[in-house]
Amino acid sequence: MARGDLTDDQWALIEPHLPIAAVGPIPDLRKHFNAVMWRFRTGSPWRDLPDEFGPWQSTYDRFRIWATQGVFQRLMEAVITEAAARGQVDLGLVSVDSATARAHHHAAGMALDPERLAALEAAFESEKGVARRDKSRGTDKPRMTRALRGDASADGTGPA
Repeated sequence: MARGDLTDDQWALIEPHLPIAAVGPIPDLRKHFNAVMWRFRTGSPWRDLPDEFGPWQSTYDRFRIWATQGVFQRLMEAVITEAAARGQVDLGLVSVDSATARAHHHAAGMALDPERLAALEAAFESEKGVARRDKSRGTDKPRMTRALRGDASADGTGPA
């Protein structure tokens, strides 16, 4: 057993929740599960799995099947339920990092007064205009229109 692999007690808790194929030889689920854990623990690409886990394609295929079938979600729920039954759940350790769990204000349920929202949108639009004007040709002088130069019609649609 390599460093980071599941212990026998951990495997006894996880194994009943992993599906096996209806036909063909029974795969070594523990090896595949340890390979998936190794891949996510190290952050390595699938192709860099050590040879001890077998072909990377087999592990990836098994992972993809488990992920699409919701095996990991059910496994997490089962492990939490088992820990709660043993009295080993400490919700004081639960934490969410706001740097990775940001949401748009609409998703977060933020409600604004319609008048305040209109004022904020108007301020944003005016700021966009100022920034655009400052960056145009390195000058803040207004550009002369064709109508003022005399080479366009009065309505500015074409030659006079």
